[in-house]
Amino acid sequence: MNYFRTAILLAGMTALFMGVGFMIGGQGGMLIALLVAAGMNVFSYWNSDRMVLSMYGAREVDRASAPDYYAMVEELAARAQLPMPRVYIMDNPQPNAFATGRNPQNAAVAATTGLLTSLSREEVAGVMAHELAHVKNYDTLTMTITATLAGAISMLANFAMIFGGNRNNNSGFGVIGTIAMMILAPLAAMVVQMAVSRSREYEADKLGAEICGQPMWLASALAKISNAAHAVPNMPAEHNPATAHMFIINPLSGERMDSLFSTHPATENRIAALQALAQQMGASGGYASAAAPQGGPWTGSGAARPASRRPGNPWGRSGGGERRGPWG
Repeated sequence: MNYFRTAILLAGMTALFMGVGFMIGGQGGMLIALLVAAGMNVFSYWNSDRMVLSMYGAREVDRASAPDYYAMVEELAARAQLPMPRVYIMDNPQPNAFATGRNPQNAAVAATTGLLTSLSREEVAGVMAHELAHVKNYDTLTMTITATLAGAISMLANFAMIFGGNRNNNSGFGVIGTIAMMILAPLAAMVVQMAVSRSREYEADKLGAEICGQPMWLASALAKISNAAHAVPNMPAEHNPATAHMFIINPLSGERMDSLFSTHPATENRIAALQALAQQMGASGGYASAAAPQGGPWTGSGAARPASRRPGNPWGRSGGGERRGPWG
């Protein structure tokens, strides 16, 4: 259903671009706007992973530096039938995560230290499975196409403001119609763009739950990090709000859910959808227990839980009794 919704939204945005483009800029203006927007977004598409990871100070980890975390991602990627992505950690107290990269062969997943230290092993697995679902669904490509069309529509509105619209067409818009279109067209494009983003989040929740095998692990994680994300500021995200849609939970402190301009669905709606999926899959009700059930994605040799660790503390404790992360 979410795939169909995304296709309809993209088709609607394309139709909006074609109609607005012809009425405001004519064929020439429409083509120029599309080419400029496409060029900007193609550059971002090919370089977004490096730019975003650098923006958030993410550091790459491997099997030696973060054995538990790396092995978890490795086994989840195998379950999803994906190539092993590059694995990163962001030194940020806000619990959050994102995936980036232009395709599964060039993908990266990143989690904050806040997420890895505040969630259980099962909840972390649910979050990382969600991020791998974005990779498998080529959501970076989908959002690049959406951003291209939205950017082109905004450029057409700027053309109308600068040149007064296309005086040679027969649209009959007039000055008032042109001004109205300058305001309403970018607004409509933004609404559609945010709707596409929300539909991709629902689809990633569904596929992520199927990858890890337990929808309630992700539901439990969403409940925890949604509350914490708005209490703990993420300053890099506040300075770069255009990247907010990449995270599993909107990292901006002022974000209001259930808005036409929200990049993410309301958390309670996501949890309700996961609860329904859990019933369909025959999963147990309620949130994930502290102990991983048999057959979880980390029970292989690469990520076996040491016997000395308590079930409620999957990352273990140091001799001083303080929680330690999977990166050291």
